[in-house]
Amino acid sequence: MKISFKNALVTGGAGFIGSHLVEALVSGGCQVTVLDNLSTGSMANLEHLKGNYKLYREDIRDAAALQAAAEKCDVIFHLAAVVSVPLTIENPVEAAAVNDMGSLLVFETARQLKVKRVVFSSSCAIYGDDPRLPKREDMLPKPMSPYAVQKLTAEYYARVFNDLYGIETVALRYFNVYGPRQDPSSPYSGVISIFMTKALQNQAAVIYGDGDQSRDFIYVRDVVKANLLAATAPNACGQVINIGSARAIRINELWQAVCAVCGRNMDPIYERQRPGDIKESLAEIEKAKTILNFDCEVPLETGIASTFEWYRQNQRSEDR
Repeated sequence: MKISFKNALVTGGAGFIGSHLVEALVSGGCQVTVLDNLSTGSMANLEHLKGNYKLYREDIRDAAALQAAAEKCDVIFHLAAVVSVPLTIENPVEAAAVNDMGSLLVFETARQLKVKRVVFSSSCAIYGDDPRLPKREDMLPKPMSPYAVQKLTAEYYARVFNDLYGIETVALRYFNVYGPRQDPSSPYSGVISIFMTKALQNQAAVIYGDGDQSRDFIYVRDVVKANLLAATAPNACGQVINIGSARAIRINELWQAVCAVCGRNMDPIYERQRPGDIKESLAEIEKAKTILNFDCEVPLETGIASTFEWYRQNQRSEDR
């Protein structure tokens, strides 16, 4: 995709989604700065870029580091966050310091440096367990976890900075993102990455609840495309926009699909549903289509096959 801006900062740029975004920006000829404290991100995610970016190994709560990293930037892509719902339940105050105050500092830095636009990575967790499907941006938020509250708070800050200070902001509500480089080592990681690893190791996956819950999965390449579109779309300022595939699959069916691509046939292990988990999720993406000219291009079957190939190759490298 052609990139019209020259300089960008990606907070959380060494993470799963952030590293794919950095890769796309570098490929598009953009001068990229990454700010990441590497608490969950990894330099291995950026290794293939061979230093074609500037790195600040700092925390987004460090105002001075943010100022230095954002200097002369046209766009800030704000992805840095405590992204684990269970972790925010266990440590809500610590998570809020990053997700609330850290985000506020990003917006304030953009105001002080007159950065043209901030694209904020939000979450469909904001909708909670509202039974209505698909999820629309005009639905009343119903957060069920500190994580969801913190993302909603940052969305409100984004809108206020847009309306009050004239800093263009766009909030993208991601649904369930998956793809290469998603770390499966944590129990809080994306379910597809965990399922892939279990299947490759010929182990049964753990499903929390009855497996009848549904999710809208979107491939990371489509999420990157949404970010790049949101950075320049003229009518996106001050908006909250769903980024999903508009297709849902049940977790039991997902495990079967992963087993099929891995050549396995195993029953999962079921455990008690985790607090804060929602039953059903499906994105309405008409707003993304209208405002961003966005549509999901990668079907789930294709994305799973591509992701599996990456995990298979990665496992081979680790086994050497």
